[in-house]
Amino acid sequence: MNARLILTLIKKDLTLFSRNQFYFVMTIVGLVLYIALYFVMPQTLDENIKLGVYTPGIQTGSSLAGIQGVEVQPFTSLDELKDAVKKNEYPVGIALPEDLLNKIATGEQAVVTVYYSASTPDEMKGAINALINQMAYFITGQDIPLVMQTEILGPDLLGTQIPWRDRLVPMMAVLILGTEILSLASLISTEIEQDTVRALLVTPLKLRHLLSAKALLGIGLAFIQVVLFMTVIGGLTHEPATMILGLFVGSILVTGLGFLIASMAHDSMGVTSWGMILFIVFFIPAIGGMVPGILSDWAKVIPSYYLIDFVSRLSNYGATFSELSGNLMIMLGWSAVFGVTGTLALRRRYR
Repeated sequence: MNARLILTLIKKDLTLFSRNQFYFVMTIVGLVLYIALYFVMPQTLDENIKLGVYTPGIQTGSSLAGIQGVEVQPFTSLDELKDAVKKNEYPVGIALPEDLLNKIATGEQAVVTVYYSASTPDEMKGAINALINQMAYFITGQDIPLVMQTEILGPDLLGTQIPWRDRLVPMMAVLILGTEILSLASLISTEIEQDTVRALLVTPLKLRHLLSAKALLGIGLAFIQVVLFMTVIGGLTHEPATMILGLFVGSILVTGLGFLIASMAHDSMGVTSWGMILFIVFFIPAIGGMVPGILSDWAKVIPSYYLIDFVSRLSNYGATFSELSGNLMIMLGWSAVFGVTGTLALRRRYR
């Protein structure tokens, strides 16, 4: 492999990329915007506690409104309550037993089931017991013996509550990488449209040199931007080597997707059409990064799920390399599939 020749091709591609005003501006403006958005968003959380309650056979009325610092939402169905907690609409759901009044009358202990979402912090859990006793007093008008039974709904990610700006970090990283999918695909498609490739291949340049330069350019642009973003916002403070490795694998993944889109599109409009469809699908798992537990298992068929899960768990939940090695292997597998498929398809188009 002729390194000097490949370096010349990369310089040529960078020049072409800078002349594409749309993607060039989107790349720079997008990166600056994501960094600015991160620092503009609040670092703190709303201290009010939102509770969902299920009280079968008991008319709560406005009795619960007297609890300060607590927003209470009654539910008429246990399934609705559990679904709301699982979607993180309410961090805590409380279900009182149907025979609560009978147990009060007989002096028996009543079992109260408490449902926690995956992101409910431990410090909130410690305060819930006292709060439930207070709620029971508001409902019944007397102190009653209660037994607490807890259940976590959704994936238990260490129960660490984090500000929204940190929850958005995986989404922003995916947006940065996703933009480079379209940029690389547009660059390749433009060269094919303008017959630049044909002119290059009549020289001693080989097709493998051309594809290698495109791959290195795509990986380099995506990797440099996403690492710069994570560095500025402090996303490399926990296990930086692991984070950099994951972002590098993610850059390979999006480069393979860029090759695949360029091979399917016949012109720039085709790149935009195919690219936006793929970008929307690629972005879906980012919702799960913002609200853990909201997505079903079907989202795991989308390759970006493992990238978003990797960034989210590492930057926000203190995961380790051993815990995330499975994500890396799956991303590498998908990168190989997209890279090989896209390269073979591009070789046919170049010829």
